[in-house]
Amino acid sequence: MTVQRQERAARLLREEISRIIGRGLKDPRIGMVSITDVEVTPDLRRARVFVSVFGSDDEARATLEVLERATGFVRREIGRHLRLRYVPDLEFRHDVSLAHGARIYQLLDQVKRESPPSPDDSDHSDRDSAS
Repeated sequence: MTVQRQERAARLLREEISRIIGRGLKDPRIGMVSITDVEVTPDLRRARVFVSVFGSDDEARATLEVLERATGFVRREIGRHLRLRYVPDLEFRHDVSLAHGARIYQLLDQVKRESPPSPDDSDHSDRDSAS
């Protein structure tokens, strides 16, 4: 198995799983979901699906539970739409990287707003206005 084929399979799975979740799963417990990544084993027998859920921790837990219960349906739909020798076993994982990034951005913005301007900043503005 080449790395390119493995990456191509992961990309196709990510797109198809996103489509299935967006259109095929009608469970109201599913919140705003984004498939952030799919990692496929070299033999294409297993796929780890990273899911970002926008909402509270409780909403994320509920969404992951629904996805885990719907694994059979998702695999069946993948088999109907993709030409794969084996439909991989799916493992859904909560991806918190987007939430961590947003939190870091929020903290940096807060620090920027709360810190007084440095003396160097005022010197530059005086020079700029004098020109």
